[in-house]
Parts: sequence; C-alpha cells; structure tokens
Amino acid sequence: MIGLIISLIIIGLIAGALARLIIPGKQNMSILMTIVLGIIGSFVGGFLGFLIFQHDPMDGFFQPAGIIGSIIGAVIVLFIYTRVSGRRTSR
Repeated sequence: MIGLIISLIIIGLIAGALARLIIPGKQNMSILMTIVLGIIGSFVGGFLGFLIFQHDPMDGFFQPAGIIGSIIGAVIVLFIYTRVSGRRTSR
C-alpha cells in the first residue's frame, strides 16, 4: 500500500511537471499542486484508456494509467484548469 502511494506521488510529479512544460504560459502552481495535477491526470488517462481500449474491465473504469496516459491526462486537466482559472478576475 505504501509503495502504491509513493509511486502515485512520483508518477504524479513527473506527469504534472511534463504537462506544465507542454502547456504554454505561466501556471501559478506549487510543487504540491503539480503532484496533484499529475495524480488527477493519471486517473483521467486511465479512464480515457478504458474508454478507448476497453482494457481490463475487472479493475473498473476509474484506474491509474501508465506514465504516457498520465502525461496525456495531466495535459488535458491542465488545459481545462488554465481555461477555467483564466476567466476568473480578481478585484
């Protein structure tokens, strides 16, 4: 169990950092938010992989993905985040 948590954190950091490099512009995010971005991206990538390939239906449709799926999912999540947070204005 602790190995799963550590691997999710490491994969999340890598995927989140690569997503931040891929998406242009400045994202005001801390290291912790980058890790969370990567972890959420991993689950989004796993969900998309399940929808596209119908692979491993015994584990369910909400599962973590590999590193490539995690990066793709993190890019999608970061793109949506930058669009939504860019519309908010501070007064």
